[in-house]
Amino acid sequence: MSDSEKKIIITIDDDPIILNQIMSILKDAYTVRPFTSGEAAIGYLDGHGADLILLDCNMPGGMSGFDVLARLQEKPLLRAIPVIFLTGSADGDDEIAALDSGAMDYLLKPIKDASLAKRVALQLELQSYRNELEEKVAEKTEELQDANKKLLEREKITLDLLARAGDMRDHDTGEHILRVTNFVRVIVKDLLDRPKKGYEMTQALADDITEAAKLHDIGKIAMPDNVLLKPGKLTADEWDIIKTHPYHGAQMLEDAVAKLGDDHLLGEALNIAVGHHEKWNGHGYPKGLAGANIPLSARITAIADVFDALTSERPYKQAFSDEDAFRILYADAGTHFDPYLIEVVRRHEEDFRRIRKGRKEGE
Repeated sequence: MSDSEKKIIITIDDDPIILNQIMSILKDAYTVRPFTSGEAAIGYLDGHGADLILLDCNMPGGMSGFDVLARLQEKPLLRAIPVIFLTGSADGDDEIAALDSGAMDYLLKPIKDASLAKRVALQLELQSYRNELEEKVAEKTEELQDANKKLLEREKITLDLLARAGDMRDHDTGEHILRVTNFVRVIVKDLLDRPKKGYEMTQALADDITEAAKLHDIGKIAMPDNVLLKPGKLTADEWDIIKTHPYHGAQMLEDAVAKLGDDHLLGEALNIAVGHHEKWNGHGYPKGLAGANIPLSARITAIADVFDALTSERPYKQAFSDEDAFRILYADAGTHFDPYLIEVVRRHEEDFRRIRKGRKEGE
């Protein structure tokens, strides 16, 4: 075996005689680098590393073995190097303290040649097993992460397809869903960036609300074509039919939640589907909820949905300008819409205009 292929053993002892003895025992099988002080050894290890450390417990006048162990434990790369403690004391408390401090083994002086060689070989073999195990765990972890990423991506694609399929029954292109999603994203980001009591927002919740908003009108799948696609004004009976779509959407999502259990994304989708036509003053539908009793996700989506509806052309109306749409939103703060969320919209008018015009952020 060439010197470059040999494992590197660091020996730290203030007694040159001990260092020479260790060198003579191990030099044929390993590259041995001796140090008479902990400071010098750590300086070398910081730049070079090693495969194993033989460390004297008592080194008067400088860092003790326990001090060296403590320093090694502070550094992730050095902490992984196995340490065999060497000591002339048969005190069991010292042995326990050494093992508790991070040493992998404990060897009494005077050193016996065969015992030292065997302990070193055993610890290097164990370290090799540990490294192989860590590599396998890392590989499996990466495989699981890749599989989970693909699964999440598949779920997202399925959710998008379902949302757009429902949207295209009511709108020609399905772009309504994309715009509403982006309006919602602007609002939840503001809530993340500006924490406010009653509007607390974690990144996970923000992501769930943004994705769930895509399903706000999923209940329209159950609406009859002659009502949903009617080009003119709806009759009172037809309007009553349209107003049932939150119930249909809720029923579909309740079934999914019941099957999947505690799914936060679908839970928010359910809140949004059933609640995005509620009004702050309690005069909305289908339940007549008011104020903070309306789920936050539904209050956010209501604003995004109405803004897009106002600024979009329909068979029965022309599109409002951005300015007129904002004016309507602001006039309905505290009646139709959550007044604080309308303040959020005021801060992001330019973002709303950019999204409506189909521009990306920064354009």
